Amino acid sequence: MLELATAIIELTNSQSKITFQSLPGDAPQQRKPDISLAKEKLNGWEPKVKLKEGLIKTIEYFAGTLL
Repeated sequence: MLELATAIIELTNSQSKITFQSLPGDAPQQRKPDISLAKEKLNGWEPKVKLKEGLIKTIEYFAGTLL
């Protein structure tokens, strides 16, 4: 999440600050997303767009839509 938040701040030239919150008691200490089920159920699907590229496209879309 830190990588994602940092990338969004950098790409949008935001002055936002990242704040850290305590995890709820039942939250796992580390999350490791796994797309193997998507690959299996969606006939070998794999992401084709890198995170930064996808963020840039999303930011451009919303900048054009909201402004």
